[in-house]
Amino acid sequence: MKIASVRTILTAPAGIPLVVVKVETSEPGLYGLGCGTFTQRATAVRTAVDDYLAPLLAGRDPGRIEDTWHTCMHNAYWRNGPVLNNALSGVDMALWDIKGKRAGMPVYELLGGKCREAAAVYRHADGRDPEEVTDRARAFQEEGYTHIRCQLGGYGGIGRSPRRPDNALPGAYFDPDVYAQTVPAMFEHVRNALGFDVHLLHDVHERLQPIEAVRFAKALEPYRLFFLEDLLAPEDIEWFRHIRAHAAVPIAMGELFNNPVEWKPLIANQLIDFIRVHISQIGGISPARKLAALCEAFGVRTAWHGPGDVAPVGHAANLHLDLACQNFGIQEFAGFNDALREVFPGCPEVRNGYLYPNANPGLGIDIDEALAARYPVEPKAIEWTQTRLPDGTPVRP
Repeated sequence: MKIASVRTILTAPAGIPLVVVKVETSEPGLYGLGCGTFTQRATAVRTAVDDYLAPLLAGRDPGRIEDTWHTCMHNAYWRNGPVLNNALSGVDMALWDIKGKRAGMPVYELLGGKCREAAAVYRHADGRDPEEVTDRARAFQEEGYTHIRCQLGGYGGIGRSPRRPDNALPGAYFDPDVYAQTVPAMFEHVRNALGFDVHLLHDVHERLQPIEAVRFAKALEPYRLFFLEDLLAPEDIEWFRHIRAHAAVPIAMGELFNNPVEWKPLIANQLIDFIRVHISQIGGISPARKLAALCEAFGVRTAWHGPGDVAPVGHAANLHLDLACQNFGIQEFAGFNDALREVFPGCPEVRNGYLYPNANPGLGIDIDEALAARYPVEPKAIEWTQTRLPDGTPVRP
């Protein structure tokens, strides 16, 4: 059996560009699906797959996943970038899907079998004020969720409108000082209303300078967070030593990581508690299972990235890893709308705060290409990542 073709399918059933890679084999009807979603540069991933990986992989044995992964990673010479990593991830997940289908087993069985029957997930409670955040968190509790991420006005928070200089450029303005002051007050309100029977999380999204991040983590200690996410940018990881020394707050990190050099020192020095990578961003299931094993050796748990800009195929891959890895921590889950469920039959199902797979072989999920075509991806400038400080300085989002 050989790889007959490799191609991308771009679709946006929830209004978010998704990239799915389909690997077809010489055996009629046997194919695999993978997620290579880099929402902000979806068509760049399509070019990398269709123009470069497809001719490279044609005629190869789809069963040689490890060999294929390293060949694709090194073939461009320059490596560990988000476009090529996502392209490789789409292929890698699809090959695992094919292997599971050939074996007649779900992928988690090939990874060693289940450590648990389902994966606990967390949902996002955002609001314009602490009362609205509390109401949304309570609604999730009533649906059975025990882990809830609380955000006040989205990334960068809310508050007074930043006073801008004359002729300041347009952008997504926020005030880090207002953000750092209002979030602890929000958690004070939520804890007073909901108590400590619910696990609360928060995502900083690298919106603070390192010294302010230290002070921010200390301010959140009384509210006993399950974890504080992406407190620093990847460029500032040396500061995690200072945070560890001054604040007893569990830290989750890694959403923006592409390169093992970024996560190895944090894990080996036990400076984080949860690894938060976007699995397609690091190249798929193959590197993620190795990363999970590395984390297990140092007491770090997994919390794979699972927002709306992960295709249902990617959510399925997250779930198979969640079930098979002993050091699973929590799974982010954005939920599926009706259109996503129709385009991707076999979506995992959430019940009472837990995400369950189906019993189908492989990743257990498919795609209806005719329906997917009804939701075309239209490239455009991304607005929310045009982030600026009150004086107009462009900063990381």
